Amino acid sequence: MTYEVDFSNVSTVGLESSPVADALAGLRANEARYFRNKYDAAFTVEPAAEAQDVVEWVHNILKTERDIVIASPPLEAAAMEVDNIRWPYVFYQSGLAINVLYSLGESKKRAVGFKLSDGMEVPVELSSFKFARQKSKLAGTIRGSYFVIKGEY
Repeated sequence: MTYEVDFSNVSTVGLESSPVADALAGLRANEARYFRNKYDAAFTVEPAAEAQDVVEWVHNILKTERDIVIASPPLEAAAMEVDNIRWPYVFYQSGLAINVLYSLGESKKRAVGFKLSDGMEVPVELSSFKFARQKSKLAGTIRGSYFVIKGEY
């Protein structure tokens, strides 16, 4: 079942099993607001079990590029594509959100982004990354980091 994320009325639908469900819902709503404001696009998610291709694609990039395996189970995934950029997202039970910016045109802007929900610890598998802080009305304090993708996927 797909779900269009409403950033005006933040809901924990699909994220209830997370110990930081409210903060993760705010983080997800923050992403929805970004896509609505920047691209006039709706941010739609579906259960990770129904979006295995998206989850596997993201996990393959993590494993191949940095030998990272996320320990937390994925709850939801989104497969956005706007302005010739593929933007898959995976939201995890721990409160982690991972997105990939993967340009499909001549520009080779490609990166993996990590965002940590307010109240969650940095996962062990991401402990080598430095996280910057960003304030969000929807999500409280978001901690984020990224790395540049070198390969083709």
